[in-house]
Amino acid sequence: MSDSKANYRIAVIGIIVENTDSVEKLNAILHGCGEYIVGRMGIPYRERNVSIISVAIDAPQEIISAVSGKIGKLDGVTVKTAYSNISKE
Repeated sequence: MSDSKANYRIAVIGIIVENTDSVEKLNAILHGCGEYIVGRMGIPYRERNVSIISVAIDAPQEIISAVSGKIGKLDGVTVKTAYSNISKE
């Protein structure tokens, strides 16, 4: 990671996937920012035919916003991001 950690934020990106056709694109987006991902948990909720994914990320604000924005444009995918007040100095 070449960026200074001074502008890094910790966040959780919550994702609900209703359209399984979007999973490959979603995984490509997450793979592209893999160096910032702290952890990821996916839960297939078969009774409702959706997948629920949470991604813990430690990255610059603009990276987190860009990733969330790209995910939000996917068909049948809902995304929300919660930010910590913690930043690295």
